[in-house]
Amino acid sequence: MKNGWPAYRIALVLYPFGAGAMAVNVFFASLIGSWLGLPVLSTGVSIIAGAVVAVPATYFFARHIRHLMDEADATNNQAG
Repeated sequence: MKNGWPAYRIALVLYPFGAGAMAVNVFFASLIGSWLGLPVLSTGVSIIAGAVVAVPATYFFARHIRHLMDEADATNNQAG
């Protein structure tokens, strides 16, 4: 059995940071898209799009963190 928090709980804690990061990434991607003639997204649209994109991104990141925690626990148990 795994010790510590499950991935979904880690994702819930990290979601505000992921949403902020994704909002910035969406906005900067729209700036790069403006070089191709696409419109630059407003701040509000970038925040909403970032909040949506952050759901799967944060969950997969939390699963990765949980995996690293499990590996560290296994290594620690073998050493001790």
